[in-house]
Amino acid sequence: MEHPDHDAADRRDVSRPIRVLLADDQELLRDALATVLGAEHDIEVVATAADGAAAVAGVRAHQVDVVLMDIRMPGMDGIRATAEVLRASPRTRVLVLTTFDIDEYVFAAVQAGASGFLTKDARPAALAEAIRSVAAGDAAVSPRATATLLGHVRQRASAASGRAALDALSPRERDVMRQLARGASNAEIGRDLYLTENTVKTHVKAILAKLGLADRIQVVIWAYEHGIVEPGSHPTG
Repeated sequence: MEHPDHDAADRRDVSRPIRVLLADDQELLRDALATVLGAEHDIEVVATAADGAAAVAGVRAHQVDVVLMDIRMPGMDGIRATAEVLRASPRTRVLVLTTFDIDEYVFAAVQAGASGFLTKDARPAALAEAIRSVAAGDAAVSPRATATLLGHVRQRASAASGRAALDALSPRERDVMRQLARGASNAEIGRDLYLTENTVKTHVKAILAKLGLADRIQVVIWAYEHGIVEPGSHPTG
């Protein structure tokens, strides 16, 4: 699994608009997305691309914060392009656009380092909010989609190695990580563990740093891959 720098969001200049690159092989969709996002005061479309190779080149040529990445494109597809984008610019976040809510291609893109995904029929407000979320270092995926995503996870790493890594976390960080693994928001974690949202954010950042992960989605996948929690179960202490 490729992991972009987990401190990427900390280095973005929040005083300027979020710089977005649109990657999709359909020109009409690129134009429509550019129009929709152009209405947002804090989002700026700085480049477009019709395939994965052009997306990677665009990221190299511009200071791109977020790439809206189609998966199925000619030549270099969105999965490979996601990995290449993050190698070229670890601070850039990738938000996958898909026709379907979840499939093996979306899972592969998340494995390659994408910070979330949306269906192409998402409402403009949801699209803009997802861009803001991933630019801020959060993931953009619904709890229902997260549950489906986990159905694609295979046990590629041993539970023993997962337990060893888990020992590096403090008891409270373990509690927070298990809550993250079931897709809980910061507010939900704070309510369940009697913590403020700022304290939860601090714990999440520490978890990402200690496990060498990029964002919340990577925490979820890591926990299931290493047998810390099982699909369909509620994490326990």
